[in-house]
Amino acid sequence: MGSRKVTDWQGKNVTVAGLGVSGIPAARVLHGLGANVTVVNDGDDARAREQAAELLELGVAVRLGDGATLPESTELIVTAPGWKPDKPLFTAAAAAGVPVWGDVELAWRLRGPDAAPWLCVTGTNGKTTTTQMLASILTAAGLRTAAVGNIGVSLLDAVLGEERHDVLAVELSSYQLHWAPSLRAHSATVLNLAPDHLDWHGSMEAYAKDKGRVYEGNRVACVYNVADKATEDLVREADVEEGCRAVGFTLGTPGPSQLGVVDGILVDRAFVENRQKNAQELAEVSDVDPPAPHNIANALAAAALARAFGVPARAVRDGLRAFTPDAHRIAHVADLDGVAYVDDSKATNTHAAEASLAAYESIVWIAGGLAKGATFDELVAKSAKRLRGVVLIGADRALIREALTRHAPQVPVVELDRTDTGAMPAAVQEARGLAVEGDTVLLAPACASMDMFVNYNQRGDAFAEAVRELGA
Repeated sequence: MGSRKVTDWQGKNVTVAGLGVSGIPAARVLHGLGANVTVVNDGDDARAREQAAELLELGVAVRLGDGATLPESTELIVTAPGWKPDKPLFTAAAAAGVPVWGDVELAWRLRGPDAAPWLCVTGTNGKTTTTQMLASILTAAGLRTAAVGNIGVSLLDAVLGEERHDVLAVELSSYQLHWAPSLRAHSATVLNLAPDHLDWHGSMEAYAKDKGRVYEGNRVACVYNVADKATEDLVREADVEEGCRAVGFTLGTPGPSQLGVVDGILVDRAFVENRQKNAQELAEVSDVDPPAPHNIANALAAAALARAFGVPARAVRDGLRAFTPDAHRIAHVADLDGVAYVDDSKATNTHAAEASLAAYESIVWIAGGLAKGATFDELVAKSAKRLRGVVLIGADRALIREALTRHAPQVPVVELDRTDTGAMPAAVQEARGLAVEGDTVLLAPACASMDMFVNYNQRGDAFAEAVRELGA
Protein backbone atom coordinates (compact mmCIF):
# COMPACT_ATOMS: atom_id res chain seq x y z
CA MET A 1 0.00 0.00 0.00
CA GLY A 2 3.07 2.25 0.27
CA SER A 3 2.77 3.32 -3.36
CA ARG A 4 -0.71 4.66 -2.73
CA LYS A 5 0.44 7.53 -0.52
CA VAL A 6 -1.43 6.53 2.62
CA THR A 7 -0.36 9.81 4.21
CA ASP A 8 -2.69 11.64 1.79
CA TRP A 9 -5.63 10.09 3.65
CA GLN A 10 -4.40 10.20 7.23
CA GLY A 11 -6.90 12.30 9.19
CA LYS A 12 -8.77 13.45 6.09
CA ASN A 13 -12.48 14.03 6.78
CA VAL A 14 -14.40 12.03 4.16
CA THR A 15 -18.18 11.67 3.86
CA VAL A 16 -19.45 8.56 2.09
CA ALA A 17 -22.94 9.05 0.61
CA GLY A 18 -25.02 5.87 0.72
CA LEU A 19 -24.66 2.42 2.20
CA GLY A 20 -24.87 -0.53 -0.16
CA VAL A 21 -22.82 -2.12 -2.92
CA SER A 22 -20.35 0.74 -3.37
CA GLY A 23 -20.70 2.72 -0.12
CA ILE A 24 -19.65 0.01 2.32
CA PRO A 25 -16.45 -1.01 0.45
CA ALA A 26 -15.55 2.69 0.03
CA ALA A 27 -16.04 3.36 3.75
CA ARG A 28 -13.95 0.32 4.71
CA VAL A 29 -11.11 1.23 2.33
CA LEU A 30 -10.98 4.90 3.38
CA HIS A 31 -11.08 3.99 7.06
CA GLY A 32 -8.24 1.53 6.45
CA LEU A 33 -6.22 4.34 4.84
CA GLY A 34 -6.56 6.43 7.99
CA ALA A 35 -9.36 8.80 6.96
CA ASN A 36 -12.05 9.99 9.37
CA VAL A 37 -15.11 8.51 7.65
CA THR A 38 -18.76 9.46 8.14
CA VAL A 39 -21.40 7.56 6.16
CA VAL A 40 -24.71 9.34 5.49
CA ASN A 41 -27.75 7.44 4.24
CA ASP A 42 -31.30 8.50 3.36
CA GLY A 43 -32.89 5.29 4.62
CA ASP A 44 -33.18 4.07 8.19
CA ASP A 45 -34.62 0.57 7.79
CA ALA A 46 -33.59 -2.75 9.34
CA ARG A 47 -31.10 -3.52 6.53
CA ALA A 48 -29.47 -0.07 6.87
CA ARG A 49 -29.19 -0.46 10.65
CA GLU A 50 -27.56 -3.87 10.21
CA GLN A 51 -25.00 -2.44 7.74
CA ALA A 52 -24.42 0.57 10.01
CA ALA A 53 -23.70 -1.67 12.99
CA GLU A 54 -20.88 -3.42 11.06
CA LEU A 55 -19.29 -0.09 10.14
CA LEU A 56 -19.68 1.34 13.65
CA GLU A 57 -17.69 -1.64 14.98
CA LEU A 58 -14.82 -0.59 12.72
CA GLY A 59 -14.97 2.96 14.02
CA VAL A 60 -16.81 4.51 11.08
CA ALA A 61 -19.46 7.12 11.98
CA VAL A 62 -22.88 6.53 10.40
CA ARG A 63 -25.86 8.91 10.09
CA LEU A 64 -29.08 7.16 9.06
CA GLY A 65 -32.17 8.94 7.81
CA ASP A 66 -30.25 12.07 6.83
CA GLY A 67 -28.51 12.04 3.47
CA ALA A 68 -29.09 15.74 2.85
CA THR A 69 -26.90 17.51 5.43
CA LEU A 70 -23.18 17.98 4.79
CA PRO A 71 -21.26 16.85 7.90
CA GLU A 72 -19.08 19.57 9.36
CA SER A 73 -15.44 19.80 8.19
CA THR A 74 -16.05 17.43 5.21
CA GLU A 75 -13.11 17.64 2.79
CA LEU A 76 -14.35 15.10 0.24
CA ILE A 77 -17.57 13.24 -0.60
CA VAL A 78 -17.46 9.74 -2.08
CA THR A 79 -20.92 8.94 -3.39
CA ALA A 80 -22.82 5.85 -4.48
CA PRO A 81 -23.30 6.20 -8.27
CA GLY A 82 -27.10 6.23 -8.08
CA TRP A 83 -27.33 9.43 -6.00
CA LYS A 84 -28.71 12.16 -8.26
CA PRO A 85 -26.54 15.25 -8.88
CA ASP A 86 -29.31 17.62 -7.72
CA LYS A 87 -29.45 16.21 -4.17
CA PRO A 88 -29.14 18.84 -1.39
CA LEU A 89 -25.94 17.17 -0.12
CA PHE A 90 -24.18 17.95 -3.41
CA THR A 91 -25.58 21.47 -3.59
CA ALA A 92 -24.14 22.08 -0.11
CA ALA A 93 -20.83 20.49 -1.19
CA ALA A 94 -20.60 22.76 -4.26
CA ALA A 95 -21.27 25.83 -2.09
CA ALA A 96 -18.52 24.74 0.32
CA GLY A 97 -16.06 23.87 -2.47
CA VAL A 98 -16.01 20.18 -1.49
CA PRO A 99 -15.22 17.78 -4.37
CA VAL A 100 -17.51 14.79 -5.07
CA TRP A 101 -16.13 11.49 -6.35
CA GLY A 102 -17.82 8.19 -7.15
CA ASP A 103 -16.37 4.83 -6.14
CA VAL A 104 -14.91 4.50 -9.67
CA GLU A 105 -13.03 7.78 -9.23
CA LEU A 106 -11.78 6.61 -5.83
CA ALA A 107 -10.58 3.31 -7.33
CA TRP A 108 -8.86 5.19 -10.17
CA ARG A 109 -7.04 7.48 -7.72
CA LEU A 110 -5.97 4.59 -5.47
CA ARG A 111 -4.29 2.64 -8.28
CA GLY A 112 -0.61 1.95 -7.78
CA PRO A 113 2.04 3.34 -10.16
CA ASP A 114 2.28 0.02 -12.04
CA ALA A 115 -1.46 -0.66 -12.04
CA ALA A 116 -3.26 -2.53 -14.84
CA PRO A 117 -4.68 -0.32 -17.61
CA TRP A 118 -8.46 -0.14 -18.04
CA LEU A 119 -10.40 -1.02 -21.20
CA CYS A 120 -13.79 0.63 -20.62
CA VAL A 121 -17.24 -0.20 -21.97
CA THR A 122 -20.38 1.94 -21.73
CA GLY A 123 -23.57 2.49 -23.76
CA THR A 124 -27.31 2.20 -23.25
CA ASN A 125 -27.47 -1.53 -24.00
CA GLY A 126 -25.04 -4.43 -24.29
CA LYS A 127 -22.49 -3.24 -21.71
CA THR A 128 -22.33 -6.38 -19.58
CA THR A 129 -22.22 -8.81 -22.50
CA THR A 130 -19.49 -6.80 -24.26
CA THR A 131 -17.41 -6.49 -21.08
CA GLN A 132 -17.66 -10.23 -20.46
CA MET A 133 -16.77 -11.00 -24.10
CA LEU A 134 -13.77 -8.67 -23.77
CA ALA A 135 -12.59 -10.43 -20.60
CA SER A 136 -13.00 -13.81 -22.33
CA ILE A 137 -10.87 -12.64 -25.30
CA LEU A 138 -8.18 -11.18 -23.02
CA THR A 139 -8.11 -14.45 -21.04
CA ALA A 140 -7.78 -16.44 -24.28
CA ALA A 141 -4.71 -14.30 -25.05
CA GLY A 142 -3.14 -15.49 -21.79
CA LEU A 143 -3.62 -12.19 -19.97
CA ARG A 144 -4.56 -11.91 -16.30
CA THR A 145 -7.82 -9.98 -16.34
CA ALA A 146 -11.24 -9.56 -14.72
CA ALA A 147 -14.63 -8.14 -15.74
CA VAL A 148 -15.33 -5.44 -13.15
CA GLY A 149 -17.26 -2.23 -12.43
CA ASN A 150 -20.97 -1.90 -13.02
CA ILE A 151 -21.00 -5.65 -13.65
CA GLY A 152 -21.22 -6.24 -9.88
CA VAL A 153 -17.51 -6.69 -9.08
CA SER A 154 -16.19 -3.70 -7.14
CA LEU A 155 -13.40 -1.80 -8.85
CA LEU A 156 -12.03 -1.01 -5.40
CA ASP A 157 -11.65 -4.74 -4.75
CA ALA A 158 -9.97 -5.22 -8.13
CA VAL A 159 -7.55 -2.32 -7.61
CA LEU A 160 -6.68 -3.01 -3.97
CA GLY A 161 -6.91 -6.83 -3.92
CA GLU A 162 -3.97 -9.21 -3.76
CA GLU A 163 -4.54 -10.53 -7.29
CA ARG A 164 -2.37 -8.90 -9.96
CA HIS A 165 -3.95 -8.06 -13.33
CA ASP A 166 -2.38 -7.25 -16.70
CA VAL A 167 -5.50 -5.37 -17.85
CA LEU A 168 -9.06 -4.83 -16.58
CA ALA A 169 -12.31 -5.05 -18.60
CA VAL A 170 -14.41 -2.32 -16.99
CA GLU A 171 -18.16 -1.82 -17.43
CA LEU A 172 -19.26 1.72 -16.56
CA SER A 173 -22.75 3.18 -16.22
CA SER A 174 -23.58 6.80 -17.04
CA TYR A 175 -23.98 7.38 -13.26
CA GLN A 176 -20.49 6.10 -12.56
CA LEU A 177 -18.98 8.18 -15.36
CA HIS A 178 -20.72 11.31 -14.07
CA TRP A 179 -18.81 10.98 -10.80
CA ALA A 180 -15.43 9.97 -12.32
CA PRO A 181 -13.83 13.19 -13.64
CA SER A 182 -10.19 12.06 -13.74
CA LEU A 183 -10.65 8.55 -15.22
CA ARG A 184 -8.40 8.02 -18.26
CA ALA A 185 -8.80 4.68 -20.05
CA HIS A 186 -6.28 2.92 -22.29
CA SER A 187 -9.15 2.52 -24.80
CA ALA A 188 -12.93 2.74 -24.49
CA THR A 189 -16.22 2.30 -26.33
CA VAL A 190 -19.70 3.81 -26.24
CA LEU A 191 -21.73 0.97 -27.80
CA ASN A 192 -24.90 2.94 -28.53
CA LEU A 193 -27.00 5.81 -27.24
CA ALA A 194 -30.76 5.81 -26.68
CA PRO A 195 -32.96 7.67 -24.18
CA ASP A 196 -32.54 6.08 -20.74
CA HIS A 197 -32.22 7.34 -17.14
CA LEU A 198 -33.33 10.79 -18.30
CA ASP A 199 -35.03 11.32 -14.93
CA TRP A 200 -31.53 11.12 -13.38
CA HIS A 201 -29.55 13.10 -15.94
CA GLY A 202 -32.23 15.68 -16.70
CA SER A 203 -31.85 15.57 -20.50
CA MET A 204 -30.64 13.41 -23.36
CA GLU A 205 -27.79 15.89 -23.90
CA ALA A 206 -26.58 15.51 -20.29
CA TYR A 207 -26.91 11.71 -20.52
CA ALA A 208 -24.83 11.60 -23.72
CA LYS A 209 -22.24 13.94 -22.23
CA ASP A 210 -21.75 11.66 -19.21
CA LYS A 211 -21.42 8.60 -21.50
CA GLY A 212 -18.88 10.51 -23.60
CA ARG A 213 -16.64 11.05 -20.57
CA VAL A 214 -15.38 7.50 -21.12
CA TYR A 215 -13.36 8.75 -24.14
CA GLU A 216 -11.58 11.56 -22.25
CA GLY A 217 -7.83 11.04 -22.24
CA ASN A 218 -7.92 7.70 -24.11
CA ARG A 219 -4.42 6.64 -25.16
CA VAL A 220 -4.85 4.14 -28.00
CA ALA A 221 -8.41 3.84 -29.37
CA CYS A 222 -11.87 5.41 -29.06
CA VAL A 223 -14.19 2.70 -30.38
CA TYR A 224 -17.54 3.91 -31.76
CA ASN A 225 -20.63 2.43 -33.46
CA VAL A 226 -20.75 3.32 -37.17
CA ALA A 227 -24.55 2.81 -37.15
CA ASP A 228 -25.01 5.25 -34.24
CA LYS A 229 -23.62 8.64 -35.29
CA ALA A 230 -24.06 10.04 -31.78
CA THR A 231 -21.25 7.76 -30.57
CA GLU A 232 -18.90 9.04 -33.28
CA ASP A 233 -19.81 12.64 -32.36
CA LEU A 234 -18.74 11.91 -28.77
CA VAL A 235 -15.35 10.72 -30.05
CA ARG A 236 -14.92 13.95 -32.06
CA GLU A 237 -15.67 16.02 -28.96
CA ALA A 238 -13.31 14.09 -26.66
CA ASP A 239 -9.93 15.42 -25.61
CA VAL A 240 -7.66 12.40 -26.14
CA GLU A 241 -3.93 11.76 -25.99
CA GLU A 242 -1.92 12.40 -29.14
CA GLY A 243 -1.93 9.38 -31.45
CA CYS A 244 -5.22 7.97 -30.10
CA ARG A 245 -7.37 6.72 -32.99
CA ALA A 246 -11.08 6.62 -33.75
CA VAL A 247 -12.02 3.01 -34.58
CA GLY A 248 -15.50 2.12 -35.83
CA PHE A 249 -17.42 -1.16 -35.72
CA THR A 250 -20.13 -2.01 -38.25
CA LEU A 251 -22.34 -4.96 -39.21
CA GLY A 252 -21.48 -4.12 -42.82
CA THR A 253 -18.22 -4.26 -44.77
CA PRO A 254 -15.63 -2.28 -42.80
CA GLY A 255 -13.66 0.65 -44.21
CA PRO A 256 -10.10 1.44 -43.11
CA SER A 257 -9.88 1.90 -39.29
CA GLN A 258 -13.01 -0.20 -38.79
CA LEU A 259 -14.02 -3.72 -37.78
CA GLY A 260 -16.96 -5.31 -39.56
CA VAL A 261 -18.48 -8.37 -41.22
CA VAL A 262 -17.69 -9.84 -44.65
CA ASP A 263 -19.38 -13.06 -45.82
CA GLY A 264 -20.07 -14.28 -42.30
CA ILE A 265 -16.54 -13.43 -41.06
CA LEU A 266 -15.66 -10.80 -38.42
CA VAL A 267 -12.75 -8.83 -39.90
CA ASP A 268 -10.36 -6.14 -38.67
CA ARG A 269 -9.20 -3.27 -40.91
CA ALA A 270 -8.04 -1.11 -37.98
CA PHE A 271 -5.21 -2.95 -36.25
CA VAL A 272 -3.40 -4.31 -39.32
CA GLU A 273 -0.51 -3.11 -41.43
CA ASN A 274 -1.59 -1.16 -44.52
CA ARG A 275 -5.25 -0.96 -43.49
CA GLN A 276 -6.14 0.69 -46.81
CA LYS A 277 -5.68 -2.69 -48.51
CA ASN A 278 -5.47 -5.38 -45.84
CA ALA A 279 -7.96 -7.05 -43.50
CA GLN A 280 -7.45 -9.62 -40.74
CA GLU A 281 -9.99 -12.41 -40.22
CA LEU A 282 -10.91 -12.62 -36.50
CA ALA A 283 -13.77 -15.09 -36.10
CA GLU A 284 -16.91 -16.39 -37.76
CA VAL A 285 -20.36 -15.01 -37.03
CA SER A 286 -21.22 -18.53 -35.82
CA ASP A 287 -18.57 -18.15 -33.07
CA VAL A 288 -20.82 -15.49 -31.45
CA ASP A 289 -23.47 -16.77 -29.02
CA PRO A 290 -26.23 -15.88 -29.83
CA PRO A 291 -25.48 -14.62 -33.39
CA ALA A 292 -28.21 -11.95 -33.27
CA PRO A 293 -27.23 -8.69 -35.04
CA HIS A 294 -26.86 -6.58 -31.90
CA ASN A 295 -24.76 -9.30 -30.27
CA ILE A 296 -22.43 -9.42 -33.27
CA ALA A 297 -22.02 -5.67 -32.76
CA ASN A 298 -21.12 -6.36 -29.10
CA ALA A 299 -18.52 -8.91 -30.25
CA LEU A 300 -16.98 -6.45 -32.72
CA ALA A 301 -16.71 -3.76 -30.02
CA ALA A 302 -15.07 -6.23 -27.61
CA ALA A 303 -12.72 -7.37 -30.38
CA ALA A 304 -11.77 -3.76 -31.18
CA LEU A 305 -10.83 -3.03 -27.54
CA ALA A 306 -8.85 -6.28 -27.29
CA ARG A 307 -7.03 -5.57 -30.57
CA ALA A 308 -6.26 -2.04 -29.32
CA PHE A 309 -4.49 -3.75 -26.42
CA GLY A 310 -2.46 -5.86 -28.85
CA VAL A 311 -4.33 -9.15 -28.62
CA PRO A 312 -3.73 -11.58 -31.53
CA ALA A 313 -6.58 -12.45 -33.91
CA ARG A 314 -6.73 -16.07 -32.77
CA ALA A 315 -7.50 -15.01 -29.18
CA VAL A 316 -10.55 -13.08 -30.45
CA ARG A 317 -11.93 -16.27 -32.00
CA ASP A 318 -11.06 -18.45 -29.00
CA GLY A 319 -12.45 -15.89 -26.53
CA LEU A 320 -15.76 -15.55 -28.38
CA ARG A 321 -16.12 -19.33 -28.60
CA ALA A 322 -15.47 -19.70 -24.87
CA PHE A 323 -17.96 -16.97 -23.92
CA THR A 324 -21.38 -17.92 -22.52
CA PRO A 325 -23.93 -15.10 -22.21
CA ASP A 326 -25.64 -14.40 -18.89
CA ALA A 327 -29.18 -15.65 -18.36
CA HIS A 328 -32.17 -13.73 -19.76
CA ARG A 329 -30.26 -12.27 -22.73
CA ILE A 330 -31.85 -13.75 -25.87
CA ALA A 331 -31.73 -17.15 -24.18
CA HIS A 332 -33.33 -19.97 -26.17
CA VAL A 333 -35.58 -21.82 -23.72
CA ALA A 334 -37.24 -24.53 -25.86
CA ASP A 335 -38.77 -25.49 -29.21
CA LEU A 336 -42.38 -26.68 -28.93
CA ASP A 337 -44.40 -27.75 -32.00
CA GLY A 338 -41.99 -25.95 -34.30
CA VAL A 339 -42.16 -22.69 -32.29
CA ALA A 340 -39.04 -21.29 -30.58
CA TYR A 341 -39.43 -19.73 -27.12
CA VAL A 342 -36.82 -17.06 -26.30
CA ASP A 343 -36.23 -15.23 -23.01
CA ASP A 344 -34.83 -11.69 -23.36
CA SER A 345 -36.19 -10.39 -20.05
CA LYS A 346 -33.06 -8.18 -19.87
CA ALA A 347 -34.61 -6.03 -22.66
CA THR A 348 -35.89 -3.53 -20.07
CA ASN A 349 -36.06 -0.52 -22.43
CA THR A 350 -37.25 0.14 -25.99
CA HIS A 351 -33.75 0.25 -27.51
CA ALA A 352 -32.91 -3.23 -26.17
CA ALA A 353 -36.30 -4.61 -27.25
CA GLU A 354 -35.82 -3.21 -30.76
CA ALA A 355 -32.50 -5.04 -31.09
CA SER A 356 -34.11 -8.23 -29.81
CA LEU A 357 -37.09 -8.02 -32.19
CA ALA A 358 -34.70 -7.41 -35.12
CA ALA A 359 -33.15 -10.84 -34.55
CA TYR A 360 -36.25 -12.82 -35.64
CA GLU A 361 -38.49 -12.83 -38.71
CA SER A 362 -41.91 -13.81 -37.34
CA ILE A 363 -42.63 -13.05 -33.69
CA VAL A 364 -45.30 -13.43 -31.06
CA TRP A 365 -44.15 -10.70 -28.70
CA ILE A 366 -44.70 -10.73 -24.92
CA ALA A 367 -44.21 -7.19 -23.66
CA GLY A 368 -45.10 -4.72 -20.91
CA GLY A 369 -44.21 -3.73 -17.36
CA LEU A 370 -43.06 -0.35 -16.03
CA ALA A 371 -42.40 2.07 -18.90
CA LYS A 372 -40.16 4.49 -16.90
CA GLY A 373 -41.41 7.37 -19.05
CA ALA A 374 -40.67 5.62 -22.36
CA THR A 375 -42.75 5.94 -25.53
CA PHE A 376 -43.27 3.00 -27.89
CA ASP A 377 -44.24 4.43 -31.28
CA GLU A 378 -40.80 4.18 -32.87
CA LEU A 379 -40.23 0.65 -31.55
CA VAL A 380 -43.61 -0.63 -32.84
CA ALA A 381 -43.30 1.15 -36.21
CA LYS A 382 -39.87 -0.40 -36.85
CA SER A 383 -40.91 -3.89 -35.74
CA ALA A 384 -44.51 -4.07 -37.06
CA LYS A 385 -43.71 -6.21 -40.09
CA ARG A 386 -42.17 -8.92 -37.87
CA LEU A 387 -45.11 -9.22 -35.46
CA ARG A 388 -47.57 -12.12 -35.83
CA GLY A 389 -49.21 -11.37 -32.49
CA VAL A 390 -48.67 -9.56 -29.20
CA VAL A 391 -49.46 -10.46 -25.58
CA LEU A 392 -49.35 -7.51 -23.18
CA ILE A 393 -48.80 -7.68 -19.42
CA GLY A 394 -47.91 -5.22 -16.67
CA ALA A 395 -48.82 -1.82 -15.34
CA ASP A 396 -48.07 0.28 -18.44
CA ARG A 397 -49.29 -2.15 -21.11
CA ALA A 398 -51.84 0.41 -22.39
CA LEU A 399 -48.99 2.59 -23.72
CA ILE A 400 -47.77 -0.28 -25.92
CA ARG A 401 -51.32 -1.16 -26.97
CA GLU A 402 -51.91 2.43 -28.14
CA ALA A 403 -48.68 2.36 -30.18
CA LEU A 404 -49.78 -0.95 -31.74
CA THR A 405 -53.17 0.55 -32.63
CA ARG A 406 -51.40 3.40 -34.41
CA HIS A 407 -48.62 1.51 -36.20
CA ALA A 408 -49.63 -2.16 -36.40
CA PRO A 409 -53.46 -2.24 -36.40
CA GLN A 410 -53.49 -5.58 -38.27
CA VAL A 411 -51.58 -7.43 -35.53
CA PRO A 412 -53.78 -9.38 -33.04
CA VAL A 413 -53.24 -8.22 -29.44
CA VAL A 414 -54.13 -10.08 -26.24
CA GLU A 415 -54.10 -7.87 -23.16
CA LEU A 416 -53.90 -9.51 -19.73
CA ASP A 417 -55.52 -7.27 -17.16
CA ARG A 418 -53.46 -8.49 -14.20
CA THR A 419 -50.11 -7.72 -12.62
CA ASP A 420 -49.73 -10.75 -10.33
CA THR A 421 -46.91 -13.21 -11.02
CA GLY A 422 -49.43 -15.74 -12.34
CA ALA A 423 -49.81 -13.48 -15.38
CA MET A 424 -46.69 -15.01 -16.97
CA PRO A 425 -48.01 -18.59 -17.39
CA ALA A 426 -51.22 -17.06 -18.79
CA ALA A 427 -49.19 -14.90 -21.19
CA VAL A 428 -47.21 -17.91 -22.43
CA GLN A 429 -50.48 -19.84 -22.98
CA GLU A 430 -51.92 -16.94 -24.99
CA ALA A 431 -48.72 -16.64 -27.02
CA ARG A 432 -48.86 -20.35 -27.84
CA GLY A 433 -52.36 -19.83 -29.21
CA LEU A 434 -51.17 -17.04 -31.52
CA ALA A 435 -47.98 -18.78 -32.76
CA VAL A 436 -47.67 -21.09 -35.75
CA GLU A 437 -44.80 -23.32 -36.85
CA GLY A 438 -41.67 -21.27 -37.63
CA ASP A 439 -42.59 -18.42 -35.24
CA THR A 440 -40.60 -17.23 -32.23
CA VAL A 441 -42.39 -16.43 -28.97
CA LEU A 442 -40.18 -13.67 -27.62
CA LEU A 443 -40.22 -12.19 -24.12
CA ALA A 444 -38.64 -8.75 -24.75
CA PRO A 445 -40.71 -6.56 -22.42
CA ALA A 446 -39.26 -3.11 -23.35
CA CYS A 447 -40.13 -2.22 -19.75
CA ALA A 448 -38.80 -2.64 -16.23
CA SER A 449 -40.12 -5.56 -14.18
CA MET A 450 -40.77 -4.13 -10.71
CA ASP A 451 -44.53 -3.80 -11.11
CA MET A 452 -44.83 -7.60 -11.06
CA PHE A 453 -41.45 -9.12 -10.23
CA VAL A 454 -38.45 -8.47 -7.98
CA ASN A 455 -36.25 -7.95 -11.06
CA TYR A 456 -35.82 -8.96 -14.71
CA ASN A 457 -34.16 -12.23 -13.59
CA GLN A 458 -37.28 -13.37 -11.76
CA ARG A 459 -39.42 -12.33 -14.73
CA GLY A 460 -37.26 -14.38 -17.10
CA ASP A 461 -37.30 -17.37 -14.75
CA ALA A 462 -41.11 -17.20 -14.63
CA PHE A 463 -41.24 -17.21 -18.44
CA ALA A 464 -38.84 -20.16 -18.76
CA GLU A 465 -40.74 -22.11 -16.09
CA ALA A 466 -44.06 -21.46 -17.88
CA VAL A 467 -42.55 -22.66 -21.18
CA ARG A 468 -41.23 -25.83 -19.56
CA GLU A 469 -44.65 -26.54 -18.06
CA LEU A 470 -46.16 -26.07 -21.51
CA GLY A 471 -43.75 -28.68 -22.86
CA ALA A 472 -44.54 -31.09 -20.07
